[in-house]
Amino acid sequence: MENTVLHKAGTRGHANHGWLDSHHTFSFANYHNPDRMHFGVLRVLNDDRVDAGMGFGTHPHDNMEIISIPLEGDLEHKDNMDTNTVIKKGDIQVMSAGTGIQHSEYNRNSDKLTKFLQIWVFPNKRNVAPRYDQITLNESERHNKLQQILSPNPDDEGVWIHQDAWFYMGKFDKDVATEYKIKKEGNGVYAFVLEGDFTIGDIALNRRDGLGIWDTDTITLKANFEDAEILLMEVPMALRQF
Repeated sequence: MENTVLHKAGTRGHANHGWLDSHHTFSFANYHNPDRMHFGVLRVLNDDRVDAGMGFGTHPHDNMEIISIPLEGDLEHKDNMDTNTVIKKGDIQVMSAGTGIQHSEYNRNSDKLTKFLQIWVFPNKRNVAPRYDQITLNESERHNKLQQILSPNPDDEGVWIHQDAWFYMGKFDKDVATEYKIKKEGNGVYAFVLEGDFTIGDIALNRRDGLGIWDTDTITLKANFEDAEILLMEVPMALRQF
């Protein structure tokens, strides 16, 4: 397939801090790869494992849309907007950092790991009022189909962000295929395999592989493994802010 970039799981940046084991699809912290700075407005895709009772102390963000997707365990969130909540598998969390936000994230359990994806997207509006939101999804609605979990529209399914982006998650039986149509001209799709194996076009993907695709209207994906799970992130390929 033309207009694609393949990031195999083993080529990601890796940082093991003991309590935190993190794999970085794109340059982050001490991992710097000039060829892997971002995919369109998708800036960060971190695959994090946090030990029991450990976490990220209070730290700042600004002018970034930050999405957290728990994969296992519970993550406690506190911020300077008086939010104190817990997200778990089946939830999705979003923060518009805007003019500035301070928050912390901890594994609130003393006996088990927490695993989650931390995703950063450049916004299309700078210096918005900071906000926080989280929802619980019905995971049965992604069986053999793509469930929308994020969009630009507050009235749409899932959470929303300040960007023309759409995220979907799907969990498929072996040999089930589905088609995804790009929502907005000029957008691309970054596919990230959570579990199992998939084929997109003629490209084989395994667990935690990522594939970016652009200049296309439609992509076709097929599950090659029972209960194969995937995250699709449609994002603008050009950064425009106002």
